[in-house]
Amino acid sequence: MTDIAIRAENLSKQFHIGALQKNRNFREALIDGVKAPFRRVTKLLRGQATGAAERDETIWALKDISFEIRRGETIGIIGGNGAGKSTLLKIISRITEPTEGFADIHGRMGSLLEVGTGFHPELTGRENTYLNGAILGMKKAEIKRKFDEIVSFSDIGKFIDTPVKHYSSGMYLRLAFAVAAHLEPEILIVDEVLAVGDARFQKKCLDKMQDIGQKGRTVLFVSHNMLAITQLCKRTILFDKGRIIQEGPSHQVVRNYLSVGITATGEQSWPDPAAAPGGEWARVLAVRVRNEDGQVTNSFDIRQPVVVEMEYSVLKEGRKFLPHFRFINEEDISLFTSLDNDPAWRRRPRPKGHYINSVTIPGNFLAEGKLFVSCHLLGLDPTDIQFSLSKIISFEVMECGEGDSARGDWMGNMEGVVRPLWDWKTQYNDNGSK
Repeated sequence: MTDIAIRAENLSKQFHIGALQKNRNFREALIDGVKAPFRRVTKLLRGQATGAAERDETIWALKDISFEIRRGETIGIIGGNGAGKSTLLKIISRITEPTEGFADIHGRMGSLLEVGTGFHPELTGRENTYLNGAILGMKKAEIKRKFDEIVSFSDIGKFIDTPVKHYSSGMYLRLAFAVAAHLEPEILIVDEVLAVGDARFQKKCLDKMQDIGQKGRTVLFVSHNMLAITQLCKRTILFDKGRIIQEGPSHQVVRNYLSVGITATGEQSWPDPAAAPGGEWARVLAVRVRNEDGQVTNSFDIRQPVVVEMEYSVLKEGRKFLPHFRFINEEDISLFTSLDNDPAWRRRPRPKGHYINSVTIPGNFLAEGKLFVSCHLLGLDPTDIQFSLSKIISFEVMECGEGDSARGDWMGNMEGVVRPLWDWKTQYNDNGSK
């Protein structure tokens, strides 16, 4: 038996744009057929080449895609809208055929590409469960053995014998996922199931997919939820405009995907106060990050402190303010927020003038990687926003590799959004007793 669950080679899919624009009924198709010869004559009279016009109405949703997924792997697929992710899954699920190349599937496959995929609206939840199991090649006794577990997971309860056309989208989704996940497919393909449903159900889905992966089955997971991708998938493939542009460890691929279009800079400033962001009471002049020597930089040794500061002008007297920073990592996770707690200015109206607020993050606290800083100034009593600058500066934290950071001698992947260096103690007794 091959160790490969899914193999794609030079996979391409071309669509005719006109065919995608709308679904025509019989009457529209008949009228279009009558008009077609007249349109061709009109084009010829205008000197237009009909063949060239037709070729212009095609796009490649996928182009020359090749990859291999081994049995037991949980693979993430990410990319922007229109990148080709859903087209890929439809080809793998045998819903549509490729224009060029091929995709080999080795194993029984269950797919959940959209809410209620494969369900017949006139059948009940119970009947659809048995139908889907039969499509997967399962015997009635196997489905019956799993049936109570499916109903329990989906929280459908007394509605299991109601035609699914009467289900809400949430009920549809819960049952569809429960069927796809519990009928023991060797390969499970899931497209953005976490986009629908409450937080509790989303966690159940993640836990179930993780359980499937741990049992040696293959999971192909498409999602815009980068936290779910990094939690669930060790390897991720990034698509853009129908092509694979990166493949590798999930945390690296996600970082690159989220960093596209964001320029790393250790300082942003507005020399002209009149043109600076702000409100009626205050305007920002600069946001910057400095090292312990006071130099503006965007690169830090993981062991060294990071000083982040905002410079601003208070234009009128009489308001209390709350300066604060929010720190975000490359996976778009908010790590923490730091509020100004300087006792000299807490609950005190600030006089008109020039201010610099700063906070120091100690060394051996942040994990390696790129961090983004959002800068905010709130007016208090009443609360309003004077300025709010999202991811206005960024800096890189780099591991020294000298063995005296929290990493020590370990060179592998270290999970976690922060990496504090804490004191460890070891007690040793040579005879194993106290």
